[in-house]
Amino acid sequence: MTSESAAPTILSDEARAKEIAKLKAAKGVEMANLIDESEISLAEDFVLPGGETAQEEASIEVMAEQADEFTCASCFMVRHRTQLVREDNGQKFCSECEG
Repeated sequence: MTSESAAPTILSDEARAKEIAKLKAAKGVEMANLIDESEISLAEDFVLPGGETAQEEASIEVMAEQADEFTCASCFMVRHRTQLVREDNGQKFCSECEG
């Protein structure tokens, strides 16, 4: 009857280093075969939903608050003066915030 031992074999430091180097070299060859260069260019061009497709600058015109507008002290939205509900110590509040 043959018995196999599950006990680890004892290697010298040199033999261990050679074995590790062999395993690393084999792993490097395996990993090199897994990378598909054609998929890299596809992945760079792929845009997820909601992602920005191009690095373009948005050009918007920022206008100062007009004479018939006010900035709500609660929501900080610029509103037309017809939406002014309350003014307290110089702070103005819109109908949506006070509603």
